[in-house]
Parts: sequence; C-alpha cells; structure tokens
Amino acid sequence: MGVAVRGEVLNFMTETSQVPLLNSGVSHGSNSPDDQPAGRVLVVDDEPGACKLLSLILGPPAFHCTTAGSGAEALVALQGGQFDAVISDLHMPGISGMELLAEVRGCYPHLAFLVTTGVDDVDVGVRAMRIGADDYLVKPLIEASVIASLENAIQKRQLEKQVEHYRQHLEEMVAERTAQLQDALEQLEGSYGDTLQALGAAIDLRDDETGGHSQRVCRYSLEIARAMGWSDKQLESLARGAYLHDIGKLGIPDGILLKPGPLSEGERKFMQQHVQIGFDVVKDIPFLADAAEIILMHHERYDGRGYLRGLKGEEILPGARIFAVADTLDAITSDRPYRRAGSFDSARDTIRRLSGSQFDPQVASAFLNIPEDIWPTIARNQRQIAGLSKELRERTGVHRLGWWHKFNELS
Repeated sequence: MGVAVRGEVLNFMTETSQVPLLNSGVSHGSNSPDDQPAGRVLVVDDEPGACKLLSLILGPPAFHCTTAGSGAEALVALQGGQFDAVISDLHMPGISGMELLAEVRGCYPHLAFLVTTGVDDVDVGVRAMRIGADDYLVKPLIEASVIASLENAIQKRQLEKQVEHYRQHLEEMVAERTAQLQDALEQLEGSYGDTLQALGAAIDLRDDETGGHSQRVCRYSLEIARAMGWSDKQLESLARGAYLHDIGKLGIPDGILLKPGPLSEGERKFMQQHVQIGFDVVKDIPFLADAAEIILMHHERYDGRGYLRGLKGEEILPGARIFAVADTLDAITSDRPYRRAGSFDSARDTIRRLSGSQFDPQVASAFLNIPEDIWPTIARNQRQIAGLSKELRERTGVHRLGWWHKFNELS
C-alpha cells in the first residue's frame, strides 16, 4: 500500500519535472556546475548522523547544504539566508517537523519542503503532504531517491513562483493597459465632443437667425430630462440628438432655408425633409446612431399631427417628446426677423395650454415644475459657453461627451 502511494507521488513529480525549468537555481545531475547555480538546501534533523549523510548526498556541485539540529535553529537559518528547499525530520524535540512545515508554508510559500521519517507509515507522509510538504522520504535514505525527489520539489515550487510572478506582472500589465485605454477613450470622447461642437456651430451659422439655438435647446432638453430622473447614459443620447436636431438643414437650399417670406406648399414640404436628411446623415455614425431617431422625430406631435410620419403618443421616442417642449420654449423666447422674443412666462403658458395635444403631458408637467428662473439663466450662459476658447473648453471639460454636466456647472 505504502509503495503504491509513493509510486503515484513520484510519478506526479516526474511529470512535473518535464516542464522546462527557468532560473530554478538548481543544477540537475546531468548538468555542469556552470549551467546553473547550486541548489541551496537546509537540512533539519536532531540526529547529527542524519545531517551528515544528507550533507554528503547533497554536496557540490549540484547542491549547497546547510544543517540545523532543531526546528528553532532552522527558523533562525531561514531568517538569515536564502534557500531553495528544506529537508526536515518529522520527529524532533521542541518544534516538530510538522510544526516547522506549517511555519515555513506560512512565511516562505515558494520554498520546497521534504520530510523524512524512520517510520514507513503512509499516513504520516500523506498527512505531511496535506499540510504542504512536497514529498516524504523514508529512512534509511537512498541517494537517488533523495536527489530525484528534491529536484522535482524545487522545480515544482520554482514553477509555481514563476506562475505567481507572471500573474502579478499580468495584473500590472492589465492595469497599465486599462489606464492607457481610458486615456485613449477620453481623447476619443474629446474628439467626439469637438465634432459635436463643430457640427452644431455649422448648423447655427447656416441658419443665422436662430444662432445659438442648438446649444440652448440641448440645455433645455437636458434640464427637463434630469427633472424626470434620466440616467447619464440617457442624457448623453438626448444631448447628441438635441444638439444636432437641425443638421438636416445643411441639405436645404438657401432659397428655401433663408427665404424672408412665407414658404409655398411645395417649399414647406421640401423644408420638412430636413428631418429625414439629418437622420440619413448620422444614422451610420456609430456614436451618433442613438441620436439619429431623435433627429428624425423632433417635429412629431403628441396628438399625431406632426411630421414626417405622423407618429402619436408613445410611438414617439421619449427624447423627441422632451425635445418638442424645449424647442417650443426656445422658439417663443428667441428673436426672429418678423417678431421680437416673447417672455418665458408666455412660453410656459403656451406649453401648459398645449399639454396633451402638441406635448406629452408628463413632459409638460416636468417642465412646469422646474423653477422659472432656470430658463433665462440657461439662455444667458449659452452665450458664455459659445464664447469659450478651445483651451478653456478643454480645461472645463465642455469638449467631452459628458459636457452637459459642465454646462450646468456654468449655469
């Protein structure tokens, strides 16, 4: 029974030894002293004769052997020197071999540990291996068995050490790569933010009479959505759609877009196509895909009388329903060539009156519950933001996709 178990253990250790050894610090019997440094072994036994025997077996050039006559001496030696392995007798006065094994495993986890015993008892060896021994040797010791078990044990522990080192290095490398990726994402977000700013500015320049409109309705929309408890991710999508809602006007001829008088029926129909044009422009841009639907629906009405598709109620995206209120607020309170800007009070009255017909009642209610002084403050600060230099936008974070938060800080 004991022979069978020991055979299985040795087979396992032999299989382990076939893995290439990297910087193990052990010279195998077939290698020259110049190949690798000698393995450093601490022999612990209260019998001087046993220590002497192991010192002879584990002599240079393959090993360098140090002896200790007790567990206490062994712990002192371990604190003062570096070793690759410990070979300890199990039955010693004071600190026993089992106690020494437990101490070594706690303090020196990568140290190989073999136990020796004069009792050919499988249970003793198995118990020692269960608490961390790499192998056990039965006295009288056989030189070939000692060397083979020791080399296998050291190699196993060195491989475990290499794996642990690799794992730690991998964690450091992952942390470094994560930081690099985060930096790259922030730069990418900055590029996205700059792209949004440029597109919004192009829209406002094209339709000069509504200058600043894109930024104002974006801020108004975000204020309403936040009052309705929207998440940051939802706000991000809404911000893009609201800011770029009129991008389709870039495809409308100046003769129609800038016509000073009323549009003909045909011109009006063509003008309404700007929502489809805008949708087609951004739908295939990955970071703007979620904004595309808001662009397409931003002229729909809650009662189904809007355009282009005549959507009604819940058929209209929540973001587009919020935008409808924000757009009307800005339309009433902004100057036009044919009229002066109305008051924010009159805009509130109009939105209250059209709740349930042109506007989603829940959105209108959220809007009406927001303090009235918020809206003129946003309108004033929009001009402040529009005048920021690129350097200041970068310093305040306005250029990033989270720029709606920074807008609020400037309010």
